[in-house]
Amino acid sequence: MTATAPKTAEDLFRFLDDLAIPHQTKTHAPVFTVAESVSLRDEIPGGHTKNLFVKDKKDQFFLLTVEENAIVDLKAVHTLIGAASKVSFGKPEKLMEYLGVIPGAVTALGAINDTGQNVTFVLDAELMAHDIINCHPLTNDATTSLAGADLIRFLEATGHSPLVLKVTA
Repeated sequence: MTATAPKTAEDLFRFLDDLAIPHQTKTHAPVFTVAESVSLRDEIPGGHTKNLFVKDKKDQFFLLTVEENAIVDLKAVHTLIGAASKVSFGKPEKLMEYLGVIPGAVTALGAINDTGQNVTFVLDAELMAHDIINCHPLTNDATTSLAGADLIRFLEATGHSPLVLKVTA
């Protein structure tokens, strides 16, 4: 079995353009945590994301995309997202295999690399109340801004039916 190389930010932008999804990207120093990215708030308006790549005991994978300061109860979230058991964090190898990203660059836009539909995407309802959603474009040295409805349209175009649920405390 030969793995294909993950798509690049340029591939992602081309895909968004092909879907006629307006997007804006700002490059910046690499950020690995929400705390490191706070300095960008004044320059980049909208909802900023935190992404949790989790799995259940049956190896069903989920990406929870929530507002950057939101709190997710990992002991209870499985009941909301349809997991078979409590969830734990997915391994970096699976993150790369399924979404084509490394820890620190996790993003819902990684759906472009999940051609086998191995991951269920869960978008927090509070995050989706923002007009603009900001995500990493497969790397953590840039932020891509797009409308919430367009994020859903993008996910659907990659073959995913995202769940929009209130998963935050």
